[in-house]
Amino acid sequence: MPASPPEACPCGRGAYARCCGPLHAGSPAPDAEALMRSRYSAYALQLADYLLATWHPSTRPAVLAFDEQPPLRWLGLDVKRHVADGDRAVVEFVARYRQGGGSAGRLRETSRFVREEGRWVYVDGDVGN
Repeated sequence: MPASPPEACPCGRGAYARCCGPLHAGSPAPDAEALMRSRYSAYALQLADYLLATWHPSTRPAVLAFDEQPPLRWLGLDVKRHVADGDRAVVEFVARYRQGGGSAGRLRETSRFVREEGRWVYVDGDVGN
């Protein structure tokens, strides 16, 4: 969890303490969309350990650094689609960000998730326009 958690959840679904906060503290995500939202919030809060812990070992990077200069600031999340099929799921989303004083950008991704040992994990995603 962040040193001083925000009141509002970065994912846009209400209070952090009732939304992504419990997942960042170790509670399992109930579904792939909740995990994806918590991962977006983890990027916004720079929680590298959480991101690595919720990344499938077959695709997880060895390290994750937040060293972009100027740093990215995440502005909002819009989930477009969540489709679950047993222990596999796909979540399509658009995340808005700003880097430095530049104009806002958009990241569109279709992410793949699997549930292993009762916990959802991020596998990979296709980034599009």
